[in-house]
Amino acid sequence: MGERMRVVEPMRLLAFLRGALPGWKRTTLEQRIRAGCVRVNGATLAKNDFVAVGDEVEVVDRASADLRPPPPAGITVLHEDEALIAIAKPAGLLSVSSDDERARTALALVRSWLSQPRAPARLWPVHRLDRETSGVLLLAKTSDARRTLQANWSAARKTYLAIVEGRPKGSAGTIDEPLWEDEQLFVRVGEGPEAKAARTRWRVLESAGTRSLLEVELDTGRRHQIRAHLAWLGHPVVGDDRYGAKGPRMLLHALRLEVPHPVEGRTLVLEAPAPRELRLR
Repeated sequence: MGERMRVVEPMRLLAFLRGALPGWKRTTLEQRIRAGCVRVNGATLAKNDFVAVGDEVEVVDRASADLRPPPPAGITVLHEDEALIAIAKPAGLLSVSSDDERARTALALVRSWLSQPRAPARLWPVHRLDRETSGVLLLAKTSDARRTLQANWSAARKTYLAIVEGRPKGSAGTIDEPLWEDEQLFVRVGEGPEAKAARTRWRVLESAGTRSLLEVELDTGRRHQIRAHLAWLGHPVVGDDRYGAKGPRMLLHALRLEVPHPVEGRTLVLEAPAPRELRLR
């Protein structure tokens, strides 16, 4: 264990450490950062990046430093502690295994990365993102954490970004239409066999040409909810070949996830910056 401190205003990591540890030399702090001896919210930060209000920063000795290799290519660790790890999943990667793919999934890659020789890591999915959806994906390191999170999942706040075809009427709205799946697992909107209530809230952030950038919040978490609801509205997600038209990639991104921490109880806010494709200009 080492020095633990809490960030009270946003700034660069080195600037924060110099203010919090006035007795330490600048060169020593720089060396600790480069050596992987500084952790932010439990995850090693080996560069002078920004830290945010509420972040917990820990400086450990070299013997205690996290010597793991970098995360798998394309995956960014957003948060890690004893109970959870959250990543930014890239588009094109499955969250968990399917009948066609078992090895190259977000769950399998992160589990392998966390594992040690003769000590395989245990990891459970808390929720899922579609293969072509990028953004925040939360995984649990213990079965208790997973069980607690899923039991309280209705309290989670889920915010997405979507680029859609066309320009919706009005600046914001709510889609409160039930969803059901047909025999081909296509999600239908409206009353139907075993239809389940679903509510999606949206607002326009920007429009340009024939497309619009929406911020979307889910009050429920049905399969393909955003994709089916926005297509029903007349503005399918760009690149969604199931409910709209095929494109290079589906322009849907899980921007932010806010959940009660399963151990600490505090609200954990996880955010994955939007990739360049999720820009209109």
